[in-house]
Amino acid sequence: MYRSLRICSGGGGYEAVPHPALRLDLDRVRRTLEAEGIAVVDARVMLLAATDPEATISRSGRILFKTRDAAAATRAFERLRALLGLPGTETAGERGRATG
Repeated sequence: MYRSLRICSGGGGYEAVPHPALRLDLDRVRRTLEAEGIAVVDARVMLLAATDPEATISRSGRILFKTRDAAAATRAFERLRALLGLPGTETAGERGRATG
């Protein structure tokens, strides 16, 4: 599951962090995005996807959205999640059960 989107430490974007970490096949992710008409820069250890807003996708499944708009980040995450078959975000109830 992904933890809820949260503002990143620098405040310049929102990040989605899977728990536990995933192991994404970045070649497959790149091909899937390109098949949908999304331009991708392959930096070998991460992908830069020309979504709106732009997203950086790491092998561990962490996704950084370059926006300060929480709603835009949420829409972009849901689009990527659907395209790539990623798990959803956990709810507050699920977090409570996981921690005790």
